[in-house]
Amino acid sequence: MIGWLRGRVETVGSEEIILNVQGVGYLLSASGQTLGRLEPGQEVSLHVETHVREDALKLFGFLDDLERAWFVRLQEVQGVGAKAALAILDTMPVSELANAAALGDKTAFSRAKGVGPKIATRIATELKDKAPPQPRGLSIGLPPHSDGTPATPSVASSVGGDAPAREDAVSALLNLGYGESQARQAVAEVLKQAGKDADIGEVIRLALRELAP
Repeated sequence: MIGWLRGRVETVGSEEIILNVQGVGYLLSASGQTLGRLEPGQEVSLHVETHVREDALKLFGFLDDLERAWFVRLQEVQGVGAKAALAILDTMPVSELANAAALGDKTAFSRAKGVGPKIATRIATELKDKAPPQPRGLSIGLPPHSDGTPATPSVASSVGGDAPAREDAVSALLNLGYGESQARQAVAEVLKQAGKDADIGEVIRLALRELAP
């Protein structure tokens, strides 16, 4: 299995790229958010998800490993394939996707091309009570360090600007005895209304109000 590739972008299409890795051209499908950050001649490192079928081997590339993790998580829902998962990732960044999952927001998922109301409802229902997926933990970057090793992104750049406030608030609620699903739903609702720049203390206070019987 291929989990990571570094090389030079040769071509960028509407749905895929060719990455030149030491003279071998790898064809990788990618989300619009990844494709929009790439251009021919660019040296990049990509997290890769490999799909093996009886008649084909297909590679999917991502600049952000959390995006790759969500790509995998979405396909755990019955009826959601790679095409639909990429369409959802095209519709919203991973920070918004995490909020939509925590809130069970079927409307957000239904905005993706090719995702009908029935599938959107199933996605929202199945992801609502699950903790968000975790990246593999590999460093990645664009562009790489001068020594050729990939740069390590900050937490905020990896999972969205509201990630520190969200995770700190969730942790505080867990320490108060609330369940993880309850905590994440409450914090997601607060951040949706208050915005990603909300003070952590305010996020916790408003989340407690959301959780009040």
